[in-house]
Amino acid sequence: MSDPRPALNQLIAAFERHLEASSQRRGEDDPTVVAAYEDLADAFEAYDDALHDATGEMTPLVVVDEQFMVDDDDDDDSDDYDDDEDDQSYSGLDGEDYDAEESKSGA
Repeated sequence: MSDPRPALNQLIAAFERHLEASSQRRGEDDPTVVAAYEDLADAFEAYDDALHDATGEMTPLVVVDEQFMVDDDDDDDSDDYDDDEDDQSYSGLDGEDYDAEESKSGA
């Protein structure tokens, strides 16, 4: 079992570098911030892997890939999911169903 502490130390250092780069950001796509962001994501994944290898545990966090992010300011609703189409989600028992189940079991 290997110690995840070195990976944790690298993650903390990556957070520090990201904070520093973000504090001195020069524009929307500042290459220093982008590099710090990528380094932070890599350090997190390395720590999560090391933690799992050492303890079998994982963090409750996930690195979000920007290509899958949704722009909430986008006014084009053509790609939005229509809740009425193919609604096959399970919503659980309603009160009536629950009462019927209770009476069957004798409760």
